[in-house]
Amino acid sequence: MESQQTRQGVLFALAAYFIWGIAPAYFKLIDYVPANEILTHRIIWSFFFMILLISVSRQWNTVRQACRNKTKLLLLAVSAILIGSNWLTFIWAVNNHHMLEASMGYFINPLVNVLLGMLFLSERFRRMQWVAVALAFSGVAIQLWQFGSIPYISLILAFTFGLYALVRKKIGVDSQTGMLIETLWLLPIAAIYLFFIADTTTSHLSQNTMSLNLLLVAAGVVTTVPLLFFTAAATKLRLSTLGFFQYIGPTMMFVLATVFYGETIGKDKLITFGFIWVALIIFVFDALYYQRKLR
Repeated sequence: MESQQTRQGVLFALAAYFIWGIAPAYFKLIDYVPANEILTHRIIWSFFFMILLISVSRQWNTVRQACRNKTKLLLLAVSAILIGSNWLTFIWAVNNHHMLEASMGYFINPLVNVLLGMLFLSERFRRMQWVAVALAFSGVAIQLWQFGSIPYISLILAFTFGLYALVRKKIGVDSQTGMLIETLWLLPIAAIYLFFIADTTTSHLSQNTMSLNLLLVAAGVVTTVPLLFFTAAATKLRLSTLGFFQYIGPTMMFVLATVFYGETIGKDKLITFGFIWVALIIFVFDALYYQRKLR
């Protein structure tokens, strides 16, 4: 059963990070819409999409049970704030030509996961895993030094998502229920902002083109599907192991930023990414070797 759960967790993680990797291309299509407006659409349409999913899967009894637990409800409010902050930062970074910094943030995130896993979940690493972590840390340290200043975007993305993963793992609710309650916590703020505060050329849905409105509604699907895959993976894998799958997403962002969207990268950044990719290779090969020894 443990081996089966691990395989399922790996598949969920791969799906989540692949979708996250290509998500910037979607946000580039609507980069003329302010980031806070896109965020409100992500929240609102994700909420309705979750209602549909839970109705189809007949999980309302699970939702009612979760709502009876005040501790879980409060923790889901915390995770809602964390993921909302992460969403807003990511959208702003992509739409303001900072995709490489967003990519770096998600490369840093596994290090944050390692730290949180050690501090709160009593997770320990094997020797080669420590080598991989040391290499990745060295690469990040070089990048941070070359920035010449604190990379706020990268650090905010790394820590908000790392803490979100930890809180969701501690709560122990299923991915659909957790996502519904998180978006429910954020829904009033999003609705008040979009319908009563925002006043831009794109904030009035009745005046938008049909294609734009469809793209904004699609924010719910783009948001919800990979996050459901991620939270499902988080319940089946160690937090530190899950974190290293996240290299898939930022690697794809790196390619999109440099090849398709014209963001430039110097030799120093290439060296940093090289450190991180070598770390990932070592980590994966160590995991494969360890699994073979268990058979």
